[in-house]
Amino acid sequence: MFGIPGKQAVTMTPKAAEQIVRLMKSGGHTGLRIGVKKGGCAGMEYTMDYVDDADPNDEVVEQDGARVMIAPMAQMFLFGTEIDYEVSLLEAGFKFRNPNVVDACGCGESIKFDETLAEQR
Repeated sequence: MFGIPGKQAVTMTPKAAEQIVRLMKSGGHTGLRIGVKKGGCAGMEYTMDYVDDADPNDEVVEQDGARVMIAPMAQMFLFGTEIDYEVSLLEAGFKFRNPNVVDACGCGESIKFDETLAEQR
């Protein structure tokens, strides 16, 4: 929908792809849908849900056996994002390196996008 021919909307690091494959297999799901929703102190939050059937309007990204579907409303906000999976002493989880984010809260749970992106919808 908002893509550039020949370029994936998002990319995954090998660790992220490995974790997504693991989650797909453990639950028998066909992939993960990522999106954004209003919330958090910075204004928006990422969402991730298991998917059994892709929506025809989803952008589907496949890499190293991992399958991610991008919800239609989120495509313009996530274009160019790299998804990583990090493990530390205190936490483990997906991290989004998104060039469209202009601000984030201190805890890193919510983000703010350039307001011109929302106006382009």
